[in-house]
Order: sequence, then structure tokens, then C-alpha cells
Amino acid sequence: MKILKYFFCAFLFVSASTFAQNETKPERQPGHTNQNKFKQLYDEFATPNMFRTGSGAPGPAYYQQQADYKMDIEIDDVNAKLYGNETITYTNNSPDALKYLWVQLDQNMRAEDSKTPLINSSGIRPVTTSDRAVSSYLQEPLDRGFNIEHVKDVNGKNLPHMINRTMMRVELPKAMKTGDKFSFKIKWNYNINNHVTEGGRSGYEYFAENDNKIYVMAQFYPRMAVYNDVEGWQNSQFWGRDEFALPFGDFDVNITVPADHLLDGTGFLINREEVFTKEMMKRYNKAKKSYDEPVMIVTQAEAEKAEKSKSTKKKTWKLSAQMVRDFGFATSRKFLWDMMAVKIGDKDVMAVSMYSKEGNPLWEQWSTKAVASTLKSYSRMTFDYPYHKAISVHAPMGMEYPMICYNFGRPDKDGNYSDRIKFGMIGVIIHEVGHNFFPMIVNSDERQWTWMDEGLNTFVQYVAEQDFGEWYPAALSEGQDKYPSRRGPAKNIVRYMGGNQDFIAPIMTKGLNTYQFGSNAYSKPATGLNILRETVMGRELFDYAFKEYANRWKFKHPTPEDFFRTMEDASAFDLDWFWRGWFYTTDYTDIGVKDVKKFAVTNNPNEDGKKIAERYNVDPNSLVYFIEEGTEGYDEAAKNNTPINDLPTVKEYMMDNFTADEQKSMKKAPKYFYEVTFDKPGGLVMPLIVEYTYADGTNERITYPAQVWRLNDNEVSKAIASDQEIVSIMVDPDLETADVDTSNNSWPKEVKESDFDKFKNKTKN
Repeated sequence: MKILKYFFCAFLFVSASTFAQNETKPERQPGHTNQNKFKQLYDEFATPNMFRTGSGAPGPAYYQQQADYKMDIEIDDVNAKLYGNETITYTNNSPDALKYLWVQLDQNMRAEDSKTPLINSSGIRPVTTSDRAVSSYLQEPLDRGFNIEHVKDVNGKNLPHMINRTMMRVELPKAMKTGDKFSFKIKWNYNINNHVTEGGRSGYEYFAENDNKIYVMAQFYPRMAVYNDVEGWQNSQFWGRDEFALPFGDFDVNITVPADHLLDGTGFLINREEVFTKEMMKRYNKAKKSYDEPVMIVTQAEAEKAEKSKSTKKKTWKLSAQMVRDFGFATSRKFLWDMMAVKIGDKDVMAVSMYSKEGNPLWEQWSTKAVASTLKSYSRMTFDYPYHKAISVHAPMGMEYPMICYNFGRPDKDGNYSDRIKFGMIGVIIHEVGHNFFPMIVNSDERQWTWMDEGLNTFVQYVAEQDFGEWYPAALSEGQDKYPSRRGPAKNIVRYMGGNQDFIAPIMTKGLNTYQFGSNAYSKPATGLNILRETVMGRELFDYAFKEYANRWKFKHPTPEDFFRTMEDASAFDLDWFWRGWFYTTDYTDIGVKDVKKFAVTNNPNEDGKKIAERYNVDPNSLVYFIEEGTEGYDEAAKNNTPINDLPTVKEYMMDNFTADEQKSMKKAPKYFYEVTFDKPGGLVMPLIVEYTYADGTNERITYPAQVWRLNDNEVSKAIASDQEIVSIMVDPDLETADVDTSNNSWPKEVKESDFDKFKNKTKN
């Protein structure tokens, strides 16, 4: 009988009508497939194999190809033209025989006959600028594509090749077997684009007042495509948006430019003493020991003097890099140049900035410090930065390459700048320097999965921005206590998540084919990871798993499954529900308080209790009754307001079944009982974060795991027993889950003042 008493205490929360319903045989429903949001991702994921394991780690048969380059490059500054010769040595580490090689010719996206302009919709704007009118309706397409002069083997014999837009297939004399190496030569040239007026991820910026250019060069050479176990050759065409997929290799590059130019890029500068003046060398050695402030290698006065010269002589800068996936460089006679050292692990790394006087005073104040701060933050979140330097170059765009990146942010002509300009510059430097980690080292396929580099990088950027604000409070403006990050916090993605579904695509979409590219590829994945870190997993578990992923796949080619699986493998968190909802769908979060029922407790029998007692042959006076507010008997029970542990039957049960110490350990005497029903109009599964506020002014916050929705994707109820009356309930009080509609998040329902009422109340006096 004592066991039955306990059973009925919980059982009588359900009305007797439930039993009547169960007596009626329900109409048979048709079957269905598993649509549960917690279904495992076996259908979506590739099957684990010897190349990639079910844990998300590289398998015992994992391989990757290698492409090594020896290049001689020259820039004709007068005509803005690049000439190049390269020898590529390709190593086949795959188990497959290769009949041909695929080479990327990304500059062909800017060729005279490029198809890229034809794939986008266009129209007539009622009002437009003069430059846009000229470029749209008057200017003939400019020839900026590769001119391939020859493709030969090392003996000078021509190799058959075919160019299909931005890809070139090179036929091999014989198939390459596993372990074979093949070397071949390409000679080319192309007209460098003005990336300010023509667009592009590299090129030159022209300064008419002193007839000078700043070159920020990339995609300037024919580059090997990736061959891997996932899709064979990654020879997807470059249309301009999706970035790049590249194998690792070693580079030896000689770059000839005007003698009065300064130059730096990917790799070690191996002839520094030849190209530096004695004074520059002295300052460079000082910079290697300066950890707090940058040291000027070339001052503004020196740069202003240099930009007035026009040397007809030439100088060759020699750079050598090992185990990098790409190569970039910057050159100009306009550059100021500063450096400082930053301690990463047990070694020093040089943080470097190159900029023109147009960037000052902003760049001299913050660029190199932003580089140094980024290296420290990203190394903490992933692995110690493995290269010897990281360069930030001033350019009116943002783009990244190993050890070097191009970043915008420019004061006006009087040197004035707003917070928007300042934090925009610092943010883009953090972002582009951060790309050294994703995807320059953790080498994901940008052409297919934009989010794997942009999204992951934007997430760590948010962490690094908060670090920067903490480490350099002088950068913050009055009234700011932390860095004003644009992307990362959940509340910042709400407008996108709740937008028109006709113009939203799942994250797991090829970047070229997505709407609202910035929100889809950058903001949403970054915000999702931040929610995982702060709300779902907690920082300790998340950071361990994220670092495990970075270390497993540094200098390798990961896929989305490798990331998803590693995050679960290293944390013991089943996150399939999160990956499916956040990455594979366009569902959004909307969780609210649907209903709150209040109950009083008593031992006095009611009709429902008598029916149940009769069915189970028990004394109705021995049961505990929860009577809902507004029903018969509630007022009397509420008037007595008896704590549940003071009910005679409950007291008897506790005396008989628990020791005195066990009774002391039980919660305070609850006399207020609530059944709170939460609903989920939005399709996205999220933890249910609830803050209960009590009459005595105290608060209690409970986070119910996402699995609370596993059996009912629409609503869930929670029974609350308290010694204090609940006066308010708030779902997601800190806006942690990107809830698109907070009007249903509170009980009692919060009545928001209309804009008209705000105006009326403001002006009524």
C-alpha cells in the first residue's frame, strides 16, 4: 500500500479523463519513416573507411598529394604586367594511377571571354554612379586572364594540354603510379587588374597623386588542384565567389621588382641582407627583441621620400616556404613597414605590417598589435602557430594567404577615423590573419564548403576580438567594456534566421549557390559554434574537442563529417540533432511559454480521486490530490496552503520509508505547484533555458537539455514544486539561442509598448 501511495502522488497530476480516453480504441494511423529531430546522421554522413574513420580522425590509409614549386616572377610596374616561369613537381601519394593532372587558372575568371558576368542577374538602376555606368554599359571586357606561353616537361618537350575556362588539364607521358613524381614547366604572363576599380582578390591599387601602385598579389600563378579520396580531382570551376582547394608543398620563389620597391610575402626572405639597407637590418634585429611595441623598419618620412622616386633598376627578392598550400606577396615603393615579436609556445614569431601613409595614424597604432593578439588567441584555441611570421598589408579589401593577408580600413585624408573604421580594420585583420589556421593549415575545401574556413574562422575571430578588447583596453572607446563584435553572439543572427525562407539556404550548400552569402557562410556557422560553446556543451568540453579537430587535421584536408565526428568523439556529446538542424536545414529557433497552471495540494478526496481509488481498490483518503486553480476545491486547498510534506499521508510515508537524515536532505516544504507548458513553434531544437522568479525576489535558472524535445517536438511540460510562489517565467533570458520571436518568451506575457504609445507618452506633457 505504501508503494501505491507514492505512485498515486505522481499519477494524479493527470486528470481522470485520460483513463476514459484510453478505454476508446484509437483510429489506426498509417506508418511513417523516422522524422525525429534526434535521428542519427547516418544517412547524411559518408561511410567511414580506411581513409577517414568514424571518430573523425584520419584513417590508416589517409594520403594527400604534394605540389612543389620553383618560380621566377617579374612585375613590369610601368605596364602593370606579370611574367612568370615555374617548375611544378607533383608527387602522387594516392593509391590511384593518374593519367593527367589538373591545374587551376583562376585569373581566367577575369579573362576577356569569361563566362562569370553571364551567370548573374542584372538590371537597370534608376540612379547610379558614373563609374558604375561606365563599367556596366560602356567599357569592353578587359583581358586579365592567363596567357599560357607553353607547358613543357623538364627536357623541353611540349606537353599536350587543354584549357577549360579556369582549369587546365595536362596530359602525362605515362600514368603516374603510387609514389611517382613528375616535373613540368609552365611559362605565362597576364595583365594585372586594378582591384579597386575592376574588383578581384588581388591586383594593384593606383595612387594618381604620385603615380604609384601598391601590388597585393595572389592567384598569380597556375596552381595544382587537389586530388583526394573524397572526390578525386577537385576541378570545380572558379566563378569568383567560392575560394580555393590546394595541396601542400614547398615553394622557392624569386620575385623581381623595381629596385626602390619593398616586398614581403609567404616564406623566409632568404636574401634579406642583400635587399635591406644596413639601417633596416639594424631595426629588424631590434624588432626581433621587441614584444610590447612595433619597431619601424621603414618610417613614414622614408616612405614618402621613396614614393617620389622612380628607379629604372631592378631588385630580386627571394622567398622560400615549406609545407604551405599557397603563395602571396605584396610590393610597392609606398610602404611603411613595422614589426614586433610575439611569443608563441617556445618560439618567437614576427608580427608584421606593411602600409602606405594613407593608412596612418590608424595602421601604425593598431595593425601589428592586432596581428600579435590574433596569433596568441588562435594558438590557444587550436595549436601553436607554426610559421615564423604573419603579415598584414594595407589594401581596400580583405583576403588571406599563408603568412600574409590584405586588409582594409583607412582614415580620411586628415587622418580622422570613426569607431566603425577602427573596429572594422582590427576585425578584418584578426579575421584574415586567423585564416592562417583555417584553411591555410587546417586545409578544408573552400570551393565546396565555404563555411569550413569562413565559419570556423569567424567563430575564433569572435573569441580573438574579445581577447583583443581585454588585452588592449586603450583600443576601446568611452563607455565600452568589451570589443563590439559584429558576428558571434546569438542575438546578432536573429534577423537572418527569421527572414524570408525564399532567400535562405542551409549552411551545407556550395557557397556559389547560397543566398545572403555573408550570413550563410560566416555568421550562421560562427554563431552556431558559439552557441555550442557557451550554451550546449560548455567551454571546457567544446574547447577540448575543437582543439582536437584542429590538431588532427592541421596540414591535412578535412571534410564536414570529419569536423562533426571529431567534435562528438572528443566530447561524448551526441550533437547530431544540432548539426542536422543548424547546418542541414533552414529551421529557426522559437521557444515560448504556452501555458502555466497552478495547483493546490490536499488529502481531501474529489470525484476524480474517488474513481481512481475505486479502480485500484485503495482508500481515497490516502491519496494526494493536486487541484488546478479555477476548479472545484481549489480555493479551500489554496486557503489552507499546506506544504506537501505536512500532509498526513505524505508524513506517514516519509516516516516509514526514510531515515531522519534522509528527510533533512529533502527540499524545502513545497506548497506551490505549477505545471508549465513550453511550446516550440520554430523547427530548430535547442536547450530550454528557463528563469523562474519567485515572490521573495530570488531567481532560479534551469537549462533543460535539448533532449527534452525528443518525444514531442511541439511542446513539453514541467512540474514545479516550490516553497515560494512563482511570479514570472522567462525563456532564454540572455538571448543565447537565436530565438526569432521573444514575444512568447515570458509569463505573464510581456506587453510591449507600441511605437505610437512611446511617442504619445514622451510628448503628452
